[in-house]
Amino acid sequence: MNNNRSITARWLLASTAWLLSCTAPFKSYNTDNTGFPHTKQEYDLNRYGLNMLIIQKGIYFNYDWGGGVNWPFQVMQNLTADMFCGYFHDCTKELFAKNSVYNLDEGWTSSNWINTYGYIMPAIHKSEAINSQAGMTPFLGITKILKVAVMHRIADQYGPLVYSRFGTDTGSDPETLQEAYHQFFADLEEGIRLIQTFITTNPGTESFHKFDLLTRTKTYDEWLRFANSLRLRLAIRISNVDRVRAGSETRKCFQSGIGFLQAGTHLISVDAASGIYTNPLGEINKSWGEVFINANMQSFLTGYEDPRLPKYFETAEGNSKVINKEDRISYRFPIERTYAGIRQGINVKHGNYSRHAKSTVAKNTNAILMTPAEVWFLRAEAALRNYTTESPGSCYENGIRASLSQWGVGNSINSYLNSNKTPAGYKDAFESRFDISAATGITPKWNDDEPDQRKLERIITQKWIASYPEGVEAWSEQRRTGYPKLFPVKENNSNGTIDTGIMIRRIPFPATLRSSNPCQYDTLLKHLGGADNGGTRLWWDVGYNIL
Repeated sequence: MNNNRSITARWLLASTAWLLSCTAPFKSYNTDNTGFPHTKQEYDLNRYGLNMLIIQKGIYFNYDWGGGVNWPFQVMQNLTADMFCGYFHDCTKELFAKNSVYNLDEGWTSSNWINTYGYIMPAIHKSEAINSQAGMTPFLGITKILKVAVMHRIADQYGPLVYSRFGTDTGSDPETLQEAYHQFFADLEEGIRLIQTFITTNPGTESFHKFDLLTRTKTYDEWLRFANSLRLRLAIRISNVDRVRAGSETRKCFQSGIGFLQAGTHLISVDAASGIYTNPLGEINKSWGEVFINANMQSFLTGYEDPRLPKYFETAEGNSKVINKEDRISYRFPIERTYAGIRQGINVKHGNYSRHAKSTVAKNTNAILMTPAEVWFLRAEAALRNYTTESPGSCYENGIRASLSQWGVGNSINSYLNSNKTPAGYKDAFESRFDISAATGITPKWNDDEPDQRKLERIITQKWIASYPEGVEAWSEQRRTGYPKLFPVKENNSNGTIDTGIMIRRIPFPATLRSSNPCQYDTLLKHLGGADNGGTRLWWDVGYNIL
């Protein structure tokens, strides 16, 4: 990562902080028309769909605001959630001393909030207004679904936020995370209703397909299934803190008659073949060489001999004869053609990990947001919590089947389902002080006779593997459940704000709010109910599982 990108991120903070004013109306700030002049926006429903292209590009952020389309994603997600969840780590020596050791870089942690509120929420606000005024019910319905898809990711990283009152003339007052979740459910239900109403009166019409960057079938049916699946995700998210609401929302999912994302047919991912979106993780990985396998991923996938491993990562280049004479660092053992990873929190002063195993994600790789496999694991947990009468074990195994098939290794299903292999310990290629034993002995094979907590660990561990490479969702679920069990950071430089054993729980609000918008910041802090640092738990993160 180049220093000028970090400087630009700080400039962005200062230049867009005014957007977060308590009294700002948030109207018409977004001017990106995705290449369409104003006169052409009235043709072919462009006026109603152009903002929705911006929104879809902004979930797995690759929106062109004029300062580059890939490095913002690195500071927004790749150096935060993607690393904290145990998926990735950078090898650049300047970065080991920052987020990796919980010495959080304010410019990085602020960027997700700033960019989403500066560019994507205004597009959502405009899309809601335009499509509501024009009576474009299916487009309005999809906007409601997209709004939840975008903003629950912000809520699950920061906590309280501005959501339902965004863009109002009387101000943009924050709401608690609990209030936001209630509105998420309401918006999903409204989105579903609007699309179903349109389908009833316009059967066979797929007017949104030309703007659709997320669904595989480009149909309203898949959008309904996505909304229903997203509702199940959020219902399970609050299951430890609001069991009644979690159960009622789960039952709505099953009683709706909509169904869920189905393996082999549906997949929610941002289309990198569209010509207007490229996968930013792929640019960071293939062009910059800064996306390596995290030691946690190495532990689970190598220990399980997981058939998805070569689909997720390339083997290490390595070179056991190379010695960094300046730091006198040499390889302890050859790593060529292995999946050598990097442990978080080691704070080294060299860049010798640059020949370790890298991700396979490229610029033309679709950016996965939600899979049928995830839905099956959600159903497994719902059954485990007695929200449904389904079999937890059957749903769990269906999740594995769906994921292995998705990645083209379906011929390994039977052996994997019966595997008693366990995660491997980690050995650092350069220094033995970074070595650590496996954090758990959980296996892929289901066992109906085990305690429910053990079953939950197995479900979430496999969901974590199957959710790759979408780190925001993986990190949220790891914090909610404590699974999979991850390696603690070796060095913790948070000045006591983050407990090494408990690990980082959230991302702080932008520091500029304290001076530029103290009324909004004070309200956010009040709703958070704790210090504005990485150690404060969110509303749904209670520190234990209630089954």
